[in-house]
Parts: sequence; C-alpha cells; structure tokens
Amino acid sequence: MKVHETTVTTGPDILIASEGAIATVTLNRPRIRNAIRLAMWRELEAIFSRLGATEDIRVIILTGADGHFSAGADISEFSGLRADVESGRQYEKYAEAALLAVRDCRKPTIAAISGYGMGGGCSLAMACDLRVGDASTRMGIPAARLGIVYSTLECDLLYRQVGLANAKRVLYCGRPFTSEECAALQLIDVLAPNALAQARALAEEIAQNAPLSIAGSKLVLEALATGTADSRQSEISMHIDRAMASADYREATRAFMEKRKPSFSGR
Repeated sequence: MKVHETTVTTGPDILIASEGAIATVTLNRPRIRNAIRLAMWRELEAIFSRLGATEDIRVIILTGADGHFSAGADISEFSGLRADVESGRQYEKYAEAALLAVRDCRKPTIAAISGYGMGGGCSLAMACDLRVGDASTRMGIPAARLGIVYSTLECDLLYRQVGLANAKRVLYCGRPFTSEECAALQLIDVLAPNALAQARALAEEIAQNAPLSIAGSKLVLEALATGTADSRQSEISMHIDRAMASADYREATRAFMEKRKPSFSGR
C-alpha cells in the first residue's frame, strides 16, 4: 500500500485530506453548521467520482468541520434557486447527482457524524456505506416542517437504511433525533465516544483488506438493494472472476499457509 499524506483544498467550502489509503472529505462552512450550497452539491459529485477512480485511495470518510456534519441544504439560497417548480427540479437534479456519486462510489464510504446531520446532510449520510455517530449527533429530515416532499432517491436511501416504519417516523416528525434515538432508528450504525476517530479506525481496518473483494461485495450488495442484480449479472460475474484471478487472491492463499497477514495490492 502506498503511503502518502497530502491536503488539497478544492474550494473554501470543501476540503480533502488524504493519509495513506484513506481520504477525508470535510464540509467546511462551520459558521452555518456546514450548510450545503448548490455549488457544493456539484462539487461533491465531482469529488466522489474522482476519489472513487483514484487507485491509491481505498476508503473515503465524509465529515463536517468544527463539530457538525451538516445542517442540510442552505435554505438561504431557496428563494432564488428554488423559487418555483422548475428551478426546484433543477436544484434537485444537482443534489441527487451528488447523492448518487456517493452511493455509487467504487470505494467504501463512511460518514462521521458529530453534531447536526439534518435534511440534505442526513441524506448524504444515508448515501454512505456506513455511519458513525457520537453523543453530540442529532439527525433528522425536516421536510414536513418546510412544506416539501423528499425525492424518491432520498426517501429510498432513508428507507433501505432504517426500514419503512422508522422512515415514516423520521419524515413525519421532522425533528432532530438524539444520538440514542439515531442508534435505535438505525440512522447510525456505530455510536462511539468520538465519531471521526472511530470512523478513521474503521477505515483503517477496511483499508487492510483486499480492494477487489470489497469493490465486488459493494457492487453485489448495491445491486441487490436497488433490485438490479439480475440485469447486472454479467457485471457481477466479471468482478467475481477478476477477484478469483487476482494477485491478491494468490497472496491471501500464501499468507494463510504461511500464517502471516496478507499484503494486498489491489491487483
């Protein structure tokens, strides 16, 4: 595994830091709890598409600056950018493209959620593979308090994570849920003393395993979750065959016989 450490600012609102095989994407508008501007939705799509195709990166953490994940979409933009049905549709197009880029990213993704993860921030967390929270975590979707209906994609991300009854509770109540409630509702998968520290520990554990195996597993599980497994069977078979023919598979077999930890190259 190549070890490197760099920090890249893609813009003042989103930061990317990489250390070893782990990239951390940080929403960076702490003054307003990292509320997401339209430009940020477009930027997030590009970032996750790029990181998903970066060979040296094996896991991506998504978090927010200064104690909050994200308060959601920046409502101060709505009067101009979501003033009517047509502009609302255009806004949702960009937001959904970002959510799909996170959901379909080729690398495992972990949301580290301290503080608020509301609305669009909650949807971003649902689009990640795993979610880690701490005692400060507050998550919810205030659509019912804003007079809007969430899209099919956003409702699906929520529904497949928490189930039908819990999804209805989140959407109907429209309030922030406490960390304990988030754990009970399955809005978060792991409740830890420090969300970001635990997310990094989880990322390091995942990064030690065979990348082709993880990528294949993610493909199969996402295909099952979206009901596309049958139509994508040739793609799934290709990933299975590629892993079976890989150098990593041979390395894992040798390591098992030699009673040592395998060193995976992703090839």
